[in-house]
Parts: sequence; C-alpha cells; structure tokens
Amino acid sequence: MISGIFIDWKGRFAIMSKLIVCLTGMPGAGKTTIAEALKSKGFEKITMGDAVRAEAIRRKLEPNGENLGKLMLELREKNGQGAVAELIKDQIANSKSNVVIIDGVRSIAEVEVLKKFGTVKILAIHASAQTRFGFLSGRGRLDAPVDRKDFAKRDSREMGVGMSESIALADETISNNSLTIPQLIDAAYNIIKGWMK
Repeated sequence: MISGIFIDWKGRFAIMSKLIVCLTGMPGAGKTTIAEALKSKGFEKITMGDAVRAEAIRRKLEPNGENLGKLMLELREKNGQGAVAELIKDQIANSKSNVVIIDGVRSIAEVEVLKKFGTVKILAIHASAQTRFGFLSGRGRLDAPVDRKDFAKRDSREMGVGMSESIALADETISNNSLTIPQLIDAAYNIIKGWMK
C-alpha cells in the first residue's frame, strides 16, 4: 500500500510504505495507553477490539466481556484466524498517516493480513498478572473482568487465539511492571522511531 511519495537522495521519486506497528500483549499490559499517547506524535491509532465492539453493536449484542469474547471466536471460526484484521483493513488503507499503530493484535494470522498494507513490526508489551488485573479493573470498561476467575478466563481465551505466538515473535519487547506511564510511552516511541529510519 502506497502511503506517500518522496524524493530520495539522488533526486528520484521513491515510494514510502506505511509502517504498521502491531501492539501485542495480554489484556491490561499497557497497549492502549501507548497507542492513545502516540496519537500526539501524528500516528494513527486503530484498535482491534473496537472493530469487534462495532460488530457486536451491529448485531445488537451488549459489548460486555463475555459477548465480545464469543464474537471474536465466532469471527475467527467462520472467517479464519485473520478475521479481525480484515475488519480494519479499510481504516488502514484510508489512513493519511505514514505510521499506523494497531492496538491489540492477537495472532500471526492477523499480522499476515496487515502485511498487505505496509511494513509490519510487532511490539510486545509484558506485565505481570497482578499488574494487568489492576489496570483492567481500574479502567471502567464494560469488558473489564469482574473478578480473578473472569480475568483468568479471558487470559485463557486470548492464549487460545494465538497471543503467545505473536508475543514470542515480536520484533521488540517492553516490560511494563515498574514503569511510569511517561516511561512506557517514551520506551515505545523510541523503538518506533528506530523502525522509521
């Protein structure tokens, strides 16, 4: 996918493709915090979970954790493991930004879909279960876990759709157990700046 034309150092026209940064990691690790903050750098943010939430609303389902989880699995079963990435492909293709941050990539099959639209890099965010449960409980969304059992069930579902593979194959990883929010954002931004060179 062409996202811009520039003049190279020899004065020739060259094509610049989009850099698609796939944020992956278990729920509550800090992906959304990074993606939201990096919008101020001129990057576009696209959230995979929002695509599933929009599909739930279209089907007149309450967008709670249980319904969204079932819908995500149904979409993958019916349309393949890259199904959720297929839901956002028009947003990527129509983006005016040369850097698109994809919040919530869960599988390598999704990464393969995204490779059709630019250069893809995977940034994994790690955090302990205790840290993540605290983050999720505090953000007040309808799909937040109600208790530790619900949290463990959600983790299991995420692992079942290939999350461990996308984390294992990440180009870079950030550990978010003791970082402040500004430190987390700076770490991600510095990695992405390196990929833009």
